[in-house]
Amino acid sequence: MSGKTLYDKLWHSHLVEQRDDGSALIYIDRQLIHEVTSPQAFEGLRIAGRQPWRRDANLAVPDHNVPTEARERSGGVAAIVDPVSRLQVQTLDDNCQDFDIVEIEINDVRQGIVHVVGPEQGATLPGMTVVCGDSHTSTHGALGALAHGIGTSEVEHALATQCLVQMKMKNLLVRIDGELARGVSAKDVALAVIGKIGTAGGTGYAIEFGGEVIRNMSMEGRMTMCNMSIEAGARMGMVAVDDTTLEYVRGRPFAPSGELWDQAVAAWSDLHSDADAVFDRIVELRGEDIKPQVSWGTSPEMVLPVDGILPDPEAMENESQRTAARRALEYMGLRAGMAITDIKPDRVFIGSCTNSRIEDLRAAAEVVRGKHVAPSIKQALVVPGSGKVKQQAEAEGLDKVFLEAGMEWREPGCSMCLAMNADKLGAGEHCASTSNRNFEGRQGFGGRTHLVSPAMAAAAAVAGHFVDVRDW
Repeated sequence: MSGKTLYDKLWHSHLVEQRDDGSALIYIDRQLIHEVTSPQAFEGLRIAGRQPWRRDANLAVPDHNVPTEARERSGGVAAIVDPVSRLQVQTLDDNCQDFDIVEIEINDVRQGIVHVVGPEQGATLPGMTVVCGDSHTSTHGALGALAHGIGTSEVEHALATQCLVQMKMKNLLVRIDGELARGVSAKDVALAVIGKIGTAGGTGYAIEFGGEVIRNMSMEGRMTMCNMSIEAGARMGMVAVDDTTLEYVRGRPFAPSGELWDQAVAAWSDLHSDADAVFDRIVELRGEDIKPQVSWGTSPEMVLPVDGILPDPEAMENESQRTAARRALEYMGLRAGMAITDIKPDRVFIGSCTNSRIEDLRAAAEVVRGKHVAPSIKQALVVPGSGKVKQQAEAEGLDKVFLEAGMEWREPGCSMCLAMNADKLGAGEHCASTSNRNFEGRQGFGGRTHLVSPAMAAAAAVAGHFVDVRDW
C-alpha cells in the first residue's frame, strides 16, 4: 500500500462512521464562532431544548461587525452606531452567556478577527479538525489542521453533537520550489497559484501546499496561503507540521504545556504526507518566476504580475471568458491594453484575515517609513488583526510610522474586507486591498477591489498608483 497524504491522515484520525453512500461522520475538535453565522444556530439549540455537547471545544469572538474607530469601540457594544451591527454583537454576547461558551468580547485586548485570534491563542493546534461559519477557516490548515468553513445549520450541528457529516475530497499538491525574490510575499504566491489554476482549479480537492518556498515561509505566510485556498475553489488548504509550526504553537495560551507538550509533539510528528503518498493532482510553480501580483477584475483569478498589461477580451479563447472579461473591465472602469501600473487606487486597505498579522504590518511599514501617502489617496487604513497584534505593532513603533505617513491606525476587526461595517468603499472607488476577494460590491456597493500584498498596497499608497515594490 502507498503512503498517506496529510489530508488522508487527518481525515481517518477523525472518522466516526463511514456510510455506504460515500458520506462520513467526522469528529470536530474545535469550533470557532462569530456574530454573523451563529444566531440561528443558538436559536436552533433553544428550540430543540439542546445544550452544546462540549462547551470547551468552542471559542467565540466578534469580528465582522465590530467598528474599528477607537471612539466607537470605547463604549463597548452599546456604542456601536449601526443598529444591525450592534444587535449582532450583543446577540453573540447573550448567546455565549446563556450557553456558557467562552467568548473574547469586543473590549478584550485579545479580540480580533477569528482567523487571527484562533492560531494566536493556540486554540488552533496541529492535528485538529477546525470549523467556523466562515469560508476562510481554511486559514487554520497552516498548522497541519483539517480546517474548513461551514454553514449555519452545521454550526448548530457541531454545537449539539461535536460531529459533522462530510464527503471526503481528493488530494491536490501545490508544490512551489525555488526561492522568492525580495518584495515577493506569500500573498503574491497565493495569487499566482490562483492565476494559474483558476478559481475552480481546487474544486473537490483538499490542497496541500509544499515545496521549498512553503517550507521557508513563516507561519504567518503559510496562513496567508491557506486562507486563499478557498479562492482557488478548494474548501481547505494545509501545510505539513515542522519545526516552524512547533515553535509558533509553543507557549500559546490554549496550547499544551509541560509533559502534555512533549506528548503532543510526539503525536504531531507524523502530520505530513508520506514520501510515497499519491496525490490525485500535482501543480508546480517556481518561486523565482513569481512577481508581485495585482488583481484587475472581479474574480481572484483575474490577476497579473505588476508589469502586466490588461487583457483584450476579444483575444480570449471562448465566449464565456470574453463575456466575463468584458463585464469585469466595464465594472472596474478599466480598458484592455492598460498597464497595471497605470491603475490609480482611491483608497488603500491593509488588514483582513489574509494580511493583518505582525509580519504584514512590518512589511507595509518598511515601505512607507519616512514617506507620505500621495495626495490623490482619499484614505489609507491599517487595521491590525487582533488586539495582541496591535499591542506588538505599537511596541515596535509601527503605529507611528503609519500615522506619520498619513495613514489611519485602527482597532482590530474585519473592517473594509467586506461591506458589513462602517469601513466601506464608495461607488466607483478603486482600492488597493490586502483582503482576499474582489467580487462586485465586496467592499462596498460599486467598489472596485485590487488584491495585493501589504508591501504592494503600501507602495501604491505612497506612489498614488501601482508600482513594482521590488524596485523600492
